[in-house]
Amino acid sequence: MKIVVTTPTGHVGSRVVHLLLQAGVRPTLLARDPARLAAEVRERADVVRCDQGDGDAVVRATRGAGALFWVDPPTADDDPVAGYARMGANAARAVRENGIGRTVFLSSTGAELRSGAGEIDGLGRTEELLEATGAAVLHLRCGFFYSNLWGEVDALRHEGVLRTTLPLDHPMPWVDPRDIGDVAVARLLSDAWTGQRVQAVHGPEDLTYAQAAAILSEALGRPVRAERISDEELRATLRAAGLSDKQVEGFVGMSVWMRDGFRSADARTLLTTTPTTLGSWAWERLRPLL
Repeated sequence: MKIVVTTPTGHVGSRVVHLLLQAGVRPTLLARDPARLAAEVRERADVVRCDQGDGDAVVRATRGAGALFWVDPPTADDDPVAGYARMGANAARAVRENGIGRTVFLSSTGAELRSGAGEIDGLGRTEELLEATGAAVLHLRCGFFYSNLWGEVDALRHEGVLRTTLPLDHPMPWVDPRDIGDVAVARLLSDAWTGQRVQAVHGPEDLTYAQAAAILSEALGRPVRAERISDEELRATLRAAGLSDKQVEGFVGMSVWMRDGFRSADARTLLTTTPTTLGSWAWERLRPLL
């Protein structure tokens, strides 16, 4: 079976590729820049230079596919929601025109709202577009990626602070992207599911920012404190980084919805819980950067 993987150098996609290779599969990798792939990966995979924003190219690259791992890649569109939806439309077109039997889509907690969750609304729209094909699709609704903390390295190193617009006692799922890749590959290799489904990937436990700061303090060997900032402070930081107004609101909106009493539609169960703790991830992946 031909398995196609998008964003093969991403935090989740690279894990998917590694596990498929270990399983004896020769995957087809859609890469905007194939040179970013390790030589040993290129030798063991069929690599197609492909911009996921090009619908014709996506259809050509996925011909003959039996399964697809789809990620809406980061987009430079002024409106990130529209950008993600545009990518999702290309995925749906490929599924429909090529008769792809099963798609595993990297979505997010909050996509079920369909509106009001900032950039995540674009993932919700992609879910709808894939479902409209009538083909089997599994939406992986994931929690907060540990790897997002790489963007906080300077603040952690120089100030020992972890900033958020959320209440410091607000619990939410945190997850290692590698664990998401494990779940994705298990589903890509299985033919035991059909229809249109959702599987949450919640990590080992829900954490507040206050709890996360305490865990990081221990793992990093330096004090870390959580600090709440206002939406306006975050907006100012993002504008200073050169983001447009719609890009800023898309980013800010990803936390606003969580403050309004939202509870995930997908309960924490054996199937949604993954093993890697924030502490072990931070020791291995974050501590060396500080």
